[in-house]
Amino acid sequence: MKNLRVSSSPHITSPATTQRIMLDVIIALCPAVLAMVLLYGFYPLFLTVLSVSSAVFCEWVFNIITKRTQTTRDLSAVVTGIILALNLPPVVPFYVPIVGAAFAIIVVKMLFGGIGRNFANPAITARIFLMLAWTGVMTQFVLPVDLSDGANLFAYFRQGVEISLPDAITTATPLQGVKEAISSGTDPSAGLSALDMFLGRIGGSAGEVSTLAVLIGGVYLAVRRVIDVKIPVLYIGSTALFTAIFFADSGYVGEYVWTYLLGGGLMFGAFFMATDYATSPKTPVAVVIYGLGLGFLTVVIRKYGTMNEGVSFAILLMNIVTPLLEKIKRKPFGTPHKDVKELAAAVRAKFAKKQTAVEEGGERVE
Repeated sequence: MKNLRVSSSPHITSPATTQRIMLDVIIALCPAVLAMVLLYGFYPLFLTVLSVSSAVFCEWVFNIITKRTQTTRDLSAVVTGIILALNLPPVVPFYVPIVGAAFAIIVVKMLFGGIGRNFANPAITARIFLMLAWTGVMTQFVLPVDLSDGANLFAYFRQGVEISLPDAITTATPLQGVKEAISSGTDPSAGLSALDMFLGRIGGSAGEVSTLAVLIGGVYLAVRRVIDVKIPVLYIGSTALFTAIFFADSGYVGEYVWTYLLGGGLMFGAFFMATDYATSPKTPVAVVIYGLGLGFLTVVIRKYGTMNEGVSFAILLMNIVTPLLEKIKRKPFGTPHKDVKELAAAVRAKFAKKQTAVEEGGERVE
């Protein structure tokens, strides 16, 4: 009996650890990182290294200053750094991912208590902060490089210290074209190829443009049961649904649907950011509302907002309301109906009245 260890519940254990889960996420992000290098060269990879290093360093220093247990080994800071870098345009000044990673780790994560206590996804919040701080830099995108010449892998390194990019190398993203099509009432897919958008041969954020790479990573997470697949399915499905509703009278419903699904960071956000453990709901009803809300907000912001993209803001807003959604609880199975409760109360009251009459020697109450 002395060797028996008594502890409080729960007693069910699981081989899953924070480090193991984060390692799975890193593995799932590898296809997007590889696609990023093949599309834009080595400079975005250099930005990813800066972002990850800054995130880990900031968490390490913060724990030292606040005398907390070191948490850098759980790899959550590494994941934040990679996701942030993949959310950036392929060519931004080198200091942008450094500032963004510091904001994500210190302000959004550590000041709120560390992993699991952050009110919103750190990477997505940092991206919005960077968009507000350096709007010009964060909205300038470039075309993929031509890999027939190996030297093109280093083509964008010289832009690393420049805030403004030459107009000759900047390009519009598909969602910018869709925005113009909305105002003019023309076909949003004009000049676009669904295959190019699926493979990522377009302008956009470094790791978001290749839908194929993102889906490979998303399938890995689903197979490993790291994420709740209902969230990305609901997000993607509701985006398609609300797009069809909002553009029902445009004459180009199908074109708007596939450009909205393949353009921007919808797929990446659905699998890698909307599913964040700390900021996504867990109860079935809350998950449904969460997924539908993400799709609705994304479409509304894209169509009526001044920004071409709506994924970041949609995820941030739904992260904020997640605690409220978690309070919505379903009636437990077997809970009696209100009428049944009232009937049972009436029977108990009648029985009590009968017992009282018998005890006092009064008449029987039928």
